[in-house]
Amino acid sequence: MSEQLTFWEHLDELRSCIVRSLVVVLLAAVVAFCLKDWLFAVVLAPRSSDFVSYRVLGVGDGFSVHLMNTGLTEQFMTHMRVALYVGLLVASPYVLYQLFRFVSPGLYQNERRAAIWIVASAYAMFVLGTLLNYFLIFPLTVRFLGTYQVSPDVANMLTLQSYIDTLIGMSFVMGVVFQLPVVCAVLGRMGLISGQLMAQYRRHAIVAILVVAAIITPTVDVFTLVVVSLPIWLLYEASILLVRS
Repeated sequence: MSEQLTFWEHLDELRSCIVRSLVVVLLAAVVAFCLKDWLFAVVLAPRSSDFVSYRVLGVGDGFSVHLMNTGLTEQFMTHMRVALYVGLLVASPYVLYQLFRFVSPGLYQNERRAAIWIVASAYAMFVLGTLLNYFLIFPLTVRFLGTYQVSPDVANMLTLQSYIDTLIGMSFVMGVVFQLPVVCAVLGRMGLISGQLMAQYRRHAIVAILVVAAIITPTVDVFTLVVVSLPIWLLYEASILLVRS
Protein backbone atom coordinates (compact mmCIF):
# COMPACT_ATOMS: atom_id res chain seq x y z
CA MET A 1 0.00 0.00 0.00
CA SER A 2 2.86 2.36 0.78
CA GLU A 3 4.14 1.94 -2.82
CA GLN A 4 0.97 3.62 -4.08
CA LEU A 5 1.53 6.74 -2.02
CA THR A 6 2.59 9.89 -3.81
CA PHE A 7 5.73 11.84 -2.92
CA TRP A 8 3.73 14.38 -0.92
CA GLU A 9 1.90 11.64 0.93
CA HIS A 10 5.24 10.09 1.89
CA LEU A 11 6.44 13.52 2.99
CA ASP A 12 3.31 13.99 5.10
CA GLU A 13 3.86 10.57 6.70
CA LEU A 14 7.45 11.53 7.52
CA ARG A 15 6.25 14.80 9.05
CA SER A 16 3.76 12.90 11.23
CA CYS A 17 6.51 10.50 12.29
CA ILE A 18 8.79 13.38 13.29
CA VAL A 19 6.01 15.22 15.14
CA ARG A 20 5.02 12.12 17.14
CA SER A 21 8.65 11.48 18.03
CA LEU A 22 9.21 15.07 19.15
CA VAL A 23 6.07 15.00 21.29
CA VAL A 24 7.18 11.83 23.09
CA VAL A 25 10.71 13.20 23.62
CA LEU A 26 9.32 16.43 25.05
CA LEU A 27 6.90 14.56 27.32
CA ALA A 28 9.74 12.39 28.65
CA ALA A 29 11.87 15.52 29.14
CA VAL A 30 9.04 17.27 31.02
CA VAL A 31 8.67 14.27 33.34
CA ALA A 32 12.43 14.29 33.96
CA PHE A 33 12.33 18.06 34.51
CA CYS A 34 9.58 17.69 37.14
CA LEU A 35 11.60 15.03 38.97
CA LYS A 36 14.35 17.55 39.70
CA ASP A 37 15.39 16.27 43.13
CA TRP A 38 15.67 12.66 41.98
CA LEU A 39 17.30 13.63 38.67
CA PHE A 40 20.11 15.66 40.19
CA ALA A 41 20.57 13.27 43.09
CA VAL A 42 21.57 10.77 40.38
CA VAL A 43 23.54 13.23 38.24
CA LEU A 44 25.54 14.69 41.13
CA ALA A 45 26.17 11.44 42.98
CA PRO A 46 29.66 10.78 41.49
CA ARG A 47 31.04 13.97 43.03
CA SER A 48 31.09 12.44 46.51
CA SER A 49 33.00 9.50 47.97
CA ASP A 50 29.66 8.02 49.06
CA PHE A 51 29.00 6.98 45.45
CA VAL A 52 28.63 3.23 45.06
CA SER A 53 31.48 2.85 42.55
CA TYR A 54 34.03 4.38 44.93
CA ARG A 55 32.99 2.03 47.71
CA VAL A 56 33.17 -1.04 45.44
CA LEU A 57 36.61 -0.07 44.07
CA GLY A 58 37.85 0.93 47.50
CA VAL A 59 38.96 4.39 46.34
CA GLY A 60 36.51 6.46 48.38
CA ASP A 61 38.84 8.44 50.60
CA GLY A 62 36.32 10.92 51.96
CA PHE A 63 36.63 13.43 49.13
CA SER A 64 33.83 15.68 47.91
CA VAL A 65 33.87 17.93 44.86
CA HIS A 66 32.08 21.20 45.55
CA LEU A 67 30.26 22.79 42.64
CA MET A 68 29.38 26.43 42.18
CA ASN A 69 27.12 28.46 39.93
CA THR A 70 28.46 31.58 38.19
CA GLY A 71 25.58 32.61 35.94
CA LEU A 72 22.11 33.95 36.64
CA THR A 73 20.39 31.48 34.30
CA GLU A 74 22.97 28.69 34.43
CA GLN A 75 21.21 26.43 36.92
CA PHE A 76 17.87 26.64 35.12
CA MET A 77 19.43 26.06 31.69
CA THR A 78 21.45 23.14 33.06
CA HIS A 79 18.26 21.67 34.50
CA MET A 80 16.62 21.92 31.07
CA ARG A 81 19.59 20.41 29.24
CA VAL A 82 19.87 17.43 31.57
CA ALA A 83 16.11 16.83 31.42
CA LEU A 84 16.18 16.98 27.60
CA TYR A 85 19.11 14.57 27.38
CA VAL A 86 17.38 12.10 29.71
CA GLY A 87 14.12 12.51 27.82
CA LEU A 88 15.84 11.80 24.51
CA LEU A 89 17.58 8.74 25.94
CA VAL A 90 14.37 7.35 27.41
CA ALA A 91 12.24 8.12 24.34
CA SER A 92 14.80 6.82 21.83
CA PRO A 93 13.15 3.36 21.48
CA TYR A 94 9.89 5.02 20.45
CA VAL A 95 11.71 7.38 18.04
CA LEU A 96 13.54 4.45 16.46
CA TYR A 97 10.27 2.53 16.20
CA GLN A 98 8.63 5.43 14.37
CA LEU A 99 11.52 5.71 11.94
CA PHE A 100 11.44 1.97 11.35
CA ARG A 101 7.70 2.11 10.63
CA PHE A 102 8.38 4.78 8.02
CA VAL A 103 11.17 2.94 6.16
CA SER A 104 10.08 -0.69 6.67
CA PRO A 105 7.52 -0.80 3.82
CA GLY A 106 10.37 -0.25 1.37
CA LEU A 107 12.46 -3.11 2.77
CA TYR A 108 12.46 -6.80 2.01
CA GLN A 109 11.68 -9.24 4.82
CA ASN A 110 15.33 -10.15 5.41
CA GLU A 111 16.29 -6.46 5.35
CA ARG A 112 13.65 -5.72 7.98
CA ARG A 113 15.03 -8.41 10.28
CA ALA A 114 18.54 -7.09 9.78
CA ALA A 115 17.42 -3.51 10.44
CA ILE A 116 15.66 -4.53 13.67
CA TRP A 117 18.77 -6.36 14.85
CA ILE A 118 21.09 -3.45 14.02
CA VAL A 119 18.92 -0.74 15.58
CA ALA A 120 18.13 -2.71 18.74
CA SER A 121 21.77 -3.70 19.21
CA ALA A 122 23.01 -0.16 18.60
CA TYR A 123 20.60 1.29 21.16
CA ALA A 124 21.42 -1.38 23.75
CA MET A 125 25.15 -0.81 23.31
CA PHE A 126 24.72 2.96 23.54
CA VAL A 127 22.86 2.59 26.84
CA LEU A 128 25.50 0.14 28.09
CA GLY A 129 28.26 2.61 27.21
CA THR A 130 26.40 5.41 28.99
CA LEU A 131 25.97 3.29 32.12
CA LEU A 132 29.63 2.26 32.11
CA ASN A 133 30.62 5.90 31.88
CA TYR A 134 28.31 6.90 34.74
CA PHE A 135 29.32 4.11 37.10
CA LEU A 136 33.02 3.79 36.29
CA ILE A 137 34.76 6.16 33.89
CA PHE A 138 33.20 9.47 34.88
CA PRO A 139 33.53 8.88 38.66
CA LEU A 140 37.24 8.07 38.30
CA THR A 141 37.70 11.17 36.16
CA VAL A 142 35.89 13.34 38.71
CA ARG A 143 37.89 11.87 41.58
CA PHE A 144 41.21 12.62 39.86
CA LEU A 145 40.59 15.93 38.10
CA GLY A 146 38.19 17.29 40.70
CA THR A 147 40.71 16.89 43.52
CA TYR A 148 43.92 17.56 41.56
CA GLN A 149 45.88 20.60 42.71
CA VAL A 150 49.14 22.05 41.46
CA SER A 151 49.56 23.67 44.86
CA PRO A 152 47.69 23.67 48.20
CA ASP A 153 47.34 27.42 47.73
CA VAL A 154 45.15 26.91 44.64
CA ALA A 155 41.66 25.70 45.50
CA ASN A 156 39.41 24.01 42.95
CA MET A 157 36.24 25.98 42.17
CA LEU A 158 34.37 23.84 39.66
CA THR A 159 31.25 25.13 37.99
CA LEU A 160 28.04 23.18 37.59
CA GLN A 161 28.17 23.73 33.83
CA SER A 162 31.67 22.22 33.58
CA TYR A 163 30.55 19.15 35.55
CA ILE A 164 27.43 18.58 33.44
CA ASP A 165 29.22 19.23 30.13
CA THR A 166 31.85 16.64 31.03
CA LEU A 167 29.25 14.08 32.11
CA ILE A 168 27.10 14.45 29.00
CA GLY A 169 30.08 14.63 26.65
CA MET A 170 31.76 11.53 28.06
CA SER A 171 28.45 9.64 28.11
CA PHE A 172 27.92 10.39 24.44
CA VAL A 173 31.49 9.44 23.52
CA MET A 174 31.26 6.13 25.39
CA GLY A 175 27.90 5.42 23.78
CA VAL A 176 29.50 5.90 20.37
CA VAL A 177 32.57 3.82 21.28
CA PHE A 178 30.29 0.96 22.33
CA GLN A 179 28.95 0.81 18.77
CA LEU A 180 32.18 -0.96 17.78
CA PRO A 181 30.76 -4.53 17.83
CA VAL A 182 27.67 -3.47 15.87
CA VAL A 183 29.71 -1.63 13.23
CA CYS A 184 32.19 -4.49 12.92
CA ALA A 185 29.39 -7.06 12.62
CA VAL A 186 27.76 -5.05 9.82
CA LEU A 187 31.06 -4.58 7.99
CA GLY A 188 31.77 -8.29 8.42
CA ARG A 189 28.40 -9.21 6.88
CA MET A 190 29.23 -6.92 3.97
CA GLY A 191 32.55 -8.68 3.49
CA LEU A 192 34.61 -5.54 4.11
CA ILE A 193 36.48 -6.94 7.15
CA SER A 194 37.18 -10.39 8.55
CA GLY A 195 37.96 -11.82 11.96
CA GLN A 196 41.38 -12.88 10.70
CA LEU A 197 42.17 -9.33 9.61
CA MET A 198 41.07 -7.88 12.96
CA ALA A 199 43.13 -10.46 14.85
CA GLN A 200 46.14 -9.68 12.67
CA TYR A 201 45.93 -6.00 13.61
CA ARG A 202 45.20 -6.63 17.31
CA ARG A 203 48.40 -4.93 18.48
CA HIS A 204 47.64 -1.85 16.42
CA ALA A 205 44.12 -1.84 17.83
CA ILE A 206 45.44 -1.99 21.41
CA VAL A 207 47.59 1.08 20.78
CA ALA A 208 44.59 2.88 19.28
CA ILE A 209 42.46 1.85 22.26
CA LEU A 210 45.01 3.30 24.68
CA VAL A 211 45.03 6.55 22.71
CA VAL A 212 41.22 6.72 22.72
CA ALA A 213 41.12 5.93 26.46
CA ALA A 214 43.67 8.68 27.14
CA ILE A 215 41.52 11.15 25.19
CA ILE A 216 38.32 10.12 26.98
CA THR A 217 39.94 10.43 30.41
CA PRO A 218 42.64 13.12 30.24
CA THR A 219 44.40 12.00 33.42
CA VAL A 220 47.90 10.75 34.20
CA ASP A 221 46.47 8.06 36.46
CA VAL A 222 47.57 4.69 35.05
CA PHE A 223 44.84 2.87 36.99
CA THR A 224 42.12 4.97 35.36
CA LEU A 225 43.68 4.49 31.92
CA VAL A 226 43.69 0.71 32.35
CA VAL A 227 40.12 0.65 33.69
CA VAL A 228 38.89 2.64 30.69
CA SER A 229 40.94 0.68 28.15
CA LEU A 230 39.87 -2.75 29.39
CA PRO A 231 36.17 -2.61 28.35
CA ILE A 232 37.08 -1.12 24.97
CA TRP A 233 39.57 -3.94 24.39
CA LEU A 234 36.91 -6.47 25.40
CA LEU A 235 34.60 -4.86 22.84
CA TYR A 236 37.26 -5.34 20.18
CA GLU A 237 37.68 -9.01 21.09
CA ALA A 238 33.90 -9.47 21.07
CA SER A 239 33.82 -7.82 17.64
CA ILE A 240 36.31 -10.39 16.34
CA LEU A 241 34.06 -13.21 17.54
CA LEU A 242 31.01 -11.58 15.97
CA VAL A 243 32.71 -11.15 12.62
CA ARG A 244 33.93 -14.73 12.64
CA SER A 245 30.50 -16.15 13.47
